Amino acid sequence: MTVPLSPAEQGRARLLVVSKRRASGLLIVVAVVFVVSTLLLHRARWLEWVQVTAIASLVGGLADWFAVTALFRHPLGLPIPHTAIVVERKDRFAETLGAFVQESFLTPAAVSERLRVSHAVERTATWLADPDHASELAERVAEALVAAADLLRDEDVQGVLDALVRRRLDKVALAPLAGRSLRQLTREGRHNPLIDATLTGLSGYLTQHGSDLHRRLGVHSPWWLPGPVEERMVERLLLRSRQVLDDMATHRNHPLRHQLEAGLAKFAEDLQTSPELRQRGEQIKTELLGQPQFRTFAATVWADTKDQLRFQAAQPGSELRSRLTDIIVQTGVRLRDDPELAASAERSVDAVAAMLLGAFDEELVALVSGTIGRWDAVETSRRLELLLGPDLQYIRINGTVVGALAGLALHAITLAVG
Repeated sequence: MTVPLSPAEQGRARLLVVSKRRASGLLIVVAVVFVVSTLLLHRARWLEWVQVTAIASLVGGLADWFAVTALFRHPLGLPIPHTAIVVERKDRFAETLGAFVQESFLTPAAVSERLRVSHAVERTATWLADPDHASELAERVAEALVAAADLLRDEDVQGVLDALVRRRLDKVALAPLAGRSLRQLTREGRHNPLIDATLTGLSGYLTQHGSDLHRRLGVHSPWWLPGPVEERMVERLLLRSRQVLDDMATHRNHPLRHQLEAGLAKFAEDLQTSPELRQRGEQIKTELLGQPQFRTFAATVWADTKDQLRFQAAQPGSELRSRLTDIIVQTGVRLRDDPELAASAERSVDAVAAMLLGAFDEELVALVSGTIGRWDAVETSRRLELLLGPDLQYIRINGTVVGALAGLALHAITLAVG
């Protein structure tokens, strides 16, 4: 089945028809001249020159017509040997063309030279530095990230995240870490606002829940203690407790507050040095890692990450796309304005091109030869004729003209010698 021609091929087909008409028309004109000069030769001897020139021109034109036609089909449909070369030798032609393309065009040196001549790095940097182009590229990158995330199996990613978190936590001693954190917190008074809030909160709690505490404490009072006395004692205890908490929150030089801070410092030191606390911390960590909530932590994180990535990629003004745009623009500006960075990028591009061409040279040959090899032989000949035919028709024209000149020159030499 004949494959429909593309618009570009249709244009070349029309040009081929015009070129063939010109070459064939010139050959017909020469044939007419030959016939006329032969018929009138007896009337004027000078027509011999025209006859000889026409004969040589016909021979040259017919020879080149035969040569050009033999490339693509059998001339006049006759199965002459070594004709219809493209049809008969398609597979060999495909292999030769593939090797030629790889050896002559896709060599590391040729590709590097082309990249330098075309100023590929400079043009790329200018393109990236344009905010509109950067925004367009950022959209494509975000879409690629979503596609990559969708390609990954959730179970695999969750397993990797879970193993990674567990390995990291296993290497961390919980108690010393807590001790160092507490020491940093209590250094230079950074813990004071937290203590203030804690003491104020405790005082407020006693104020709001004093009656409830009164009932709970009253259950454990001696049976012989009169009710009014008990109530008075509890009220004074709660009141005094609130006063102490308020004083500690208000006055940072309060003795009890100093004792509290000293206790915190001592506890921070013990967390870092005490074997018992270190062991207890490891037990707590083991219990934490064994909780069902922790087992679902990796799955939750990955699911939230994918949802957020998909949402951010779909929003033109999202933080993800804005950050990607800024990064792309900054990269383009640096490449454009920093000659050393541009030179380094050019060397990297050359190295990557050389590596890819070296690693996939056989695949490049197979791409060309395999593509042509899958084509139908007649269809291949047809398409190559559309590509090369218009230029080859000028060979016919040139052969007709050169044949005429050669015949004229040879006839002149024959007469001069004779």
